[in-house]
Amino acid sequence: MINSFHPPVRTLMGPGPSDVNPRILEALSRPTIGHLDPAFIEMMDETKVLLQYAFQTSNKLTLPISAPGSAGMETVFVNLLEPGDKVIVCQNGVFGGRMQENVERCGAIAIMVEDEWGTTVDVNKVEQALKDNPDTKALAFVHAETSTGVRSDVETLCALARKFDCLSIVDAVTSLGGIELRVDDWGIDAIYSGTQKCLSCVPGLSPVSFSERAAEVIRDRNSKVQSWFLDLNLVMGYWGSEAKRSYHHTAPVNSLYALHESLIILKEEGLENAWLRHELNYRAFAAGIESIGLSFVVDAEYRLPQLNAVSFPDSVDDATVRSALLNNYSLEIGAGLGTLAGRVWRIGLMGYASNKKNVLFCLSALANVLSSTGLQVDASKAVAAAEAIYSV
Repeated sequence: MINSFHPPVRTLMGPGPSDVNPRILEALSRPTIGHLDPAFIEMMDETKVLLQYAFQTSNKLTLPISAPGSAGMETVFVNLLEPGDKVIVCQNGVFGGRMQENVERCGAIAIMVEDEWGTTVDVNKVEQALKDNPDTKALAFVHAETSTGVRSDVETLCALARKFDCLSIVDAVTSLGGIELRVDDWGIDAIYSGTQKCLSCVPGLSPVSFSERAAEVIRDRNSKVQSWFLDLNLVMGYWGSEAKRSYHHTAPVNSLYALHESLIILKEEGLENAWLRHELNYRAFAAGIESIGLSFVVDAEYRLPQLNAVSFPDSVDDATVRSALLNNYSLEIGAGLGTLAGRVWRIGLMGYASNKKNVLFCLSALANVLSSTGLQVDASKAVAAAEAIYSV
């Protein structure tokens, strides 16, 4: 007999989803109303304003796509690109590779600029690629690479895109709400994110935003967008606010309640305060990790405070440690991807999960599990190192 599903209570400190604020879970449980109900449309308009705040933009074309971050990525590429367009794609991890896949599925040409996993995108290599390809339509790169925990210089890369008169496309799935991100000030033309990372919302929605220059490219296409569902010329009939809303698809009503609540929480805290909170908890976590002899893949200058790739000794079995944390502590951390599989843990301090309690809990649990495998690790030392950061 199959019974109702009641999930175990976990502490989510992997690469996503992150812990969901109880206020957001409560918002999910509110009564479902129609997606064309005037009350719901009013909430949609508020959600757009709140997303503009989170992205730090005045872009009119700012909205949540009714699907996860991967659909936000596809939305950007299928709307901006047409067959034969040339795109310079920066890859320093898994998600640059997914950008390449999207470019090629649009019938466009991907010019790859590759850097070693765990290193930031090399601005000089990008500039050379732009010089070598003057007919480039867009420059695409990942702000916060979830597979490695590395940050790239959005402001400088977008300035290069403007210098060479091409669009900038930014993956901000792991960065929105966690580190500094300023769409208008940095001149970002198209950006996409996800709700399940630093916004601490449930998975299933993807905020996107387009500059007026990018919106004009979408409006003036020579060919139809290859995806009917993601065609923004159609979607804006529902999300636009200048005329009567027209039915495009049945929006995920309760999930949008949750996003609205998560953005209210972000606004209440203050965006800059959220960035500072992530940074503080990362510094405490890093002090604890390094005190027990573990290290990070990424140089400190380019490290993400919200997603940490932690190396471990060859004698440690990756899966055994993660299983022990899940089974004995109900604590989830992530495995490495691609070239880092079996070599690192990806430990998230994202959104609601980025707090002192979680930092100390994770350090203590991880140290205890490592100690049980035979390593000389002192959990109290890790906790003390973190506490020293908090006490400053």
